[in-house]
Amino acid sequence: MLLVPDLNEHSEVPYYIQLYNYLAKAILGGTLQSGTRLPSIRRLAALCGISATPVELAYQQLLAEGFIASKPRSGYYILPVRREGSPVAAGERPSPAPRPITPRDPRHYTYDFHMSRNDFSLFPHKIWRSLYQEQLANPDLLQYGDPQGEPALRESIAAHLRQFRGLRCTEKQIVVGGDQYTLCSLLCLLLKGRVSGLGIEDPGYHLLPAAFRRSGYSILPIPLEEDGLQIDKLYSSGADAVYISPSHQFPRGMTMPITKRLALLEWARSTGGYIIEDDYDGEFRYHGRPIPALQGLAESSPVIYMCSFAQSVTPVLCIHYMVLPEELLPDYHSLRSELYLEHSASRLHQIALHYFMERGHFEKHLRRMRLLYQRKHDLLLRSVRQHFGDAAVLSGTDAGFHLLLTFKPPSEVGNRVSNSTSARELAAVAEAEGIRVTPMSYTWWAKPDYDEPEFILGFGGIAEELIDEGIRRLAGIWLG
Repeated sequence: MLLVPDLNEHSEVPYYIQLYNYLAKAILGGTLQSGTRLPSIRRLAALCGISATPVELAYQQLLAEGFIASKPRSGYYILPVRREGSPVAAGERPSPAPRPITPRDPRHYTYDFHMSRNDFSLFPHKIWRSLYQEQLANPDLLQYGDPQGEPALRESIAAHLRQFRGLRCTEKQIVVGGDQYTLCSLLCLLLKGRVSGLGIEDPGYHLLPAAFRRSGYSILPIPLEEDGLQIDKLYSSGADAVYISPSHQFPRGMTMPITKRLALLEWARSTGGYIIEDDYDGEFRYHGRPIPALQGLAESSPVIYMCSFAQSVTPVLCIHYMVLPEELLPDYHSLRSELYLEHSASRLHQIALHYFMERGHFEKHLRRMRLLYQRKHDLLLRSVRQHFGDAAVLSGTDAGFHLLLTFKPPSEVGNRVSNSTSARELAAVAEAEGIRVTPMSYTWWAKPDYDEPEFILGFGGIAEELIDEGIRRLAGIWLG
């Protein structure tokens, strides 16, 4: 039976988040058990004395995270929260060579749907100019900095992560680096002797696995299913660490539900393994509340959390960071002393970013950027559906900076399309007309010859007024 939550009308926390927090805690704690039917939206709204909108938003968030399911003409039901996988005998440990990552293309495209482009039309130039002028007057910033990152910035990052991403961390666990590879290299050294095989999502992002492979680790591709990594395959792989992007998987874009997140934590607990969580675009969810990070679901979490300010502010800052489990901190400090580590991210950038966060500019900037990217996301969604119709299927929606477009083979859509179903050929045809789309084939680790017509459509950097026209032209080229 559902006890009516006591919502605080004087709290700054919106009703729908209060209600979501109450229900999620009740489900995880077992107060609301699997199979329990929740009250209808109108009924719960009446019980709480609020409008239906906050209840609907809370339910939608619980749906997105896999806490509940919606049954047509029946209502909302609690889903089981249990471990999906179980240990089985370890299998072979394949370690195929990765497919080379597509190099950056310096050419100009009229319609550029590249996934790594940003929109700087709302960048707060005046604020940053003021912050830099303040810091340039500080002669101390000309000295060597803390190799772990400026303490003030680490405190700001920790506070933000606790409040907005649900992490359990302090500034002592945060390590700041100038680029992803620097942090990956540190991780390779930290995990030596603890980890020998790294499980990875396949398809997935290759920078970290490639760095681990270069350092002598076995790379173990794990296939995906509809809701993310196959847990049973992770057990059988023999991996003792796994690299995942649970909030918005790259490139397929699915969100890992709570059941599978807890199953991953159970895998780590039962095997003594580590989870490396890449939260590259976790700040950007366009319909519903951002999904909390996996790291915060357990005390003394075995999760190594990785993120950066490249997408949320600008890549030119060169500020990336990771949150280490407390048990790895002594090893980190030993490495720091042994290797004479120095700061790898500009102290000027770090301190300016600290004040950008402390004075509330970062939160305001994130809100503005979410609205901007949401408009682009929704426009791209509508344009593909309008101009491609049943010739394309979209996935990975509602978050991040890209959608995944699967172009259907000619046999499935009649005679309207060209005869080619090769992703590389279709991308080349588009390129000749000034349109850049990226085949997702390079994201496979174990399938180097994969060339199915699946494409990563980035919407971050392209101007809003060019999105619909670009998709219309692309459909005209491919459909004939």
